[in-house]
Amino acid sequence: MNFLYLLVDLGAIAVPLLFSFHPKIQLYKRWHLLWPSILLSLVPFVIWDSYFTKIGVWGFTPKYLVGTYLFGLPIEEILFFICIPYACLFTYYCFRIYFKTDYRLKNENLITAIFLCFTAVMGVTYYDRYYTSWTAVGLVAFLLFLRFIVKARWLSLFYFSHMFLLVPFFIVNGILTGSGLDEPVVWYNNAENIGVRIFTIPFEDIFYGMLMLLLNTFLFEYLLSKYPVPENKDLETVSVGQ
Repeated sequence: MNFLYLLVDLGAIAVPLLFSFHPKIQLYKRWHLLWPSILLSLVPFVIWDSYFTKIGVWGFTPKYLVGTYLFGLPIEEILFFICIPYACLFTYYCFRIYFKTDYRLKNENLITAIFLCFTAVMGVTYYDRYYTSWTAVGLVAFLLFLRFIVKARWLSLFYFSHMFLLVPFFIVNGILTGSGLDEPVVWYNNAENIGVRIFTIPFEDIFYGMLMLLLNTFLFEYLLSKYPVPENKDLETVSVGQ
């Protein structure tokens, strides 16, 4: 049982890692760009996670952990910020090969506006709750940065590809938050969130996960634009700001 969180991490990355070598995908040829994107994104989230763990916004049930800690966090929690982004970037990359970054949703601007407005209202309404307010501020600020400063062309592709991750999201987060378990792997202090759960998953997890994956995707797209790999002709490389 003390390997449960580790098994969740490894289960999330196993298939995407294996299929990275598929001849029609060949994500391994982008590893020199993908791994730095993930590791750079990991830094702010580990700092954030470590602080929130220290002040009791959330925490971890020891019986599901191997017992190794780094920066005040279980090693499994740090692996979470590696394994989950890899799996999600793999999915995004597969859609990117097929649709290219020129793919457009008719309602991209509306979708962005809905996320911005809803998250901003949530953050203002629950300004005194750490998880809600920090997540809201982070997502609103980063979406505004992507929409109006970077003018990212890949937002439609991000929205579309990540719709297909909803089922894995509910499975992974459901397990971690206690679905089918005596206790949650990761527990949350409801005084620091709005107290609404989707099954066992705190509502804020949707926006926290979105912020994490937006950062990973932004860095990956940026590096793809700066350091193209010419031998793979199936992938169009465009500027992150186009």
